[in-house]
Amino acid sequence: METRRLGRTKHKSSVAILGGFGLFNTTQSEADILVKKAIDSGVNHIDVAPSYGNAEKCLGSWMIRERDRFFLGCKTWERSRENAWVDLQQSLKVLKTDCFDLYQLHSVTTIEELDQVTQRGGALEAAIEARQAGLTRYIGITGHGMYTPEVFLEALNRFDFDTVMFPLNFVLYSDPKYRRQAEELIQECHSRDIGIITIKVLAKGPWGDHDSDRVPWYEPFTDPDDIQRSVNFVLSQDVVGFCTTGDPNLVPALLEACQKYSVLPESEKEGLIATGSQYPSIFDGPVQLKME
Repeated sequence: METRRLGRTKHKSSVAILGGFGLFNTTQSEADILVKKAIDSGVNHIDVAPSYGNAEKCLGSWMIRERDRFFLGCKTWERSRENAWVDLQQSLKVLKTDCFDLYQLHSVTTIEELDQVTQRGGALEAAIEARQAGLTRYIGITGHGMYTPEVFLEALNRFDFDTVMFPLNFVLYSDPKYRRQAEELIQECHSRDIGIITIKVLAKGPWGDHDSDRVPWYEPFTDPDDIQRSVNFVLSQDVVGFCTTGDPNLVPALLEACQKYSVLPESEKEGLIATGSQYPSIFDGPVQLKME
């Protein structure tokens, strides 16, 4: 699988990053099959969070013996320094590791949430202290929603994050404002050597009934040709790669699509974007509580 430099971390991350949300409801044996498949496909980067159900526990047994194989990114959804510090310590324990490669402020979607994590006593202080203590090497930020690129541009004015993680696909790019701000964010990140990770590669639209118990919480593309086009589109952007989807059944198809990836000409990228307007944005519905 192709690898790309994750900004100033200098890590050569696989373009497919194993998203821990896909392990939310898996047993250990099911998780083992998926992780083994990822390893065999060349995946060398894992993204996980304590809010991802069984994921940290299932990955802990792998970290004991395979920690050096993976660039390990973890997250906190907490907003205060105190709670984020507790979150970080618990994740280290469950994942059976001494440190993270990347620790991220999770789902910072609005300016109000950005204010919370960056204010005095906010979660950012915990991440900085963790880096000083050798508990993480790098600090990142993740977000969901149509305002995420705009919020992240402001976040980078406040702190020099090492990575950003935000939604990118051809459906979202059919919204001119979202595309403009996402491209501005990408340009800013490249000027500062900040690693860019994307999510929602297969997001087609919201479920009709907004059933938050479905996995993933949005309706994904499932046809193999649609999966390949979606992967080709995202990897043709100037980004490092993407986190695999929350549906573990779709992860093998995503890994295969990465093996078959080819760069899309500009005309084909624009053609896909033009088709994206037929799908409703996944963020048109109510805010979801289970977000990968």
